[in-house]
Amino acid sequence: MPEITLIEAIRQAMDEELARDERVVIIGEDVGKRGGVFRATQGLYEKYGPQRVIDSPLAELSIVGVGIGAALYGMRPICEIQFADFIYPAFNQIVNEAAKMCYRSNGEWTVPMVIRAPYGGGIGGGLYHSQSVEAFFAHVPGLKVVIPSNPADAKGLLKSAVRDPNPVLFFEPKKGYRLIRGEVPEGDYTVPLGKAKISRQGADLTVVSYGMTHYYALKAAQVVAAEGIETEIIDLRTLLPFDKETLLQSVKKTGKVLIVHEDNLTGGYGAEIAAFLAEHAFTDLDAPIRRLAGPDVPAVPFSHPMQDWFMPNAEKIATAIRELAAF
Repeated sequence: MPEITLIEAIRQAMDEELARDERVVIIGEDVGKRGGVFRATQGLYEKYGPQRVIDSPLAELSIVGVGIGAALYGMRPICEIQFADFIYPAFNQIVNEAAKMCYRSNGEWTVPMVIRAPYGGGIGGGLYHSQSVEAFFAHVPGLKVVIPSNPADAKGLLKSAVRDPNPVLFFEPKKGYRLIRGEVPEGDYTVPLGKAKISRQGADLTVVSYGMTHYYALKAAQVVAAEGIETEIIDLRTLLPFDKETLLQSVKKTGKVLIVHEDNLTGGYGAEIAAFLAEHAFTDLDAPIRRLAGPDVPAVPFSHPMQDWFMPNAEKIATAIRELAAF
């Protein structure tokens, strides 16, 4: 299988879905001739033309609003929000319209659309280009929230998202766009939404993560393995709905859980996982559930030393694993 980057896998998924289904269109700022700010859509405008790869005004509310209308009319839009930080003007459209359309119509109308957005820190982007926004949307029934951590999953999950009959928020760890590489199967394939993956087997404790922090968790597990600590790593992949059964089986096996994400600790997505496990796996736990997350400051600082202070990394995760294993 060929080895490609995360951004290349995302581009491949969109290319193949545009070729497979003429209802698929891409809408977003600079997605056309420029190929997107991260070049995710590079070459697609030339291949499919301006009516399939559509440059939008600088107005996120209209990008999502047009996408909802197109989806209701039978299209399969992929709406790109240039940075996840810019998604807030479209919050009402996503939460009050896209998420509720199927429910309010008793299943008469569906909104088969994908909203892609790069999220997270690590590129020196400062406060307005580094935010993690997944917890806002993982609270909303009617949406699906997906975050890939490697190229093979990114491609398969995005293809599944395009084919899903309901709105999917697809957040991509931008620091990993060209850093994370991996083998990707050739030919058409999908990865099911709502199914986590055990990406490393272990017996001493479970680390639950997604996106960029999953990448770091795997590196941390390699380090502590040399010290005799065998860590099981779960990649959630889909945050809403999340795979409860895989989590419960892993915790029953290991008895200890570390949840890692980049977003702020308070109200971060890890709190939902911790609450679920405390309620449903309490008798299997041999230690308190631990969370490792970003600090409770407004956003990732621009300064690189301060950015490093904010961001979880392999070293911080390895330290947390050692402390939990010794409990």
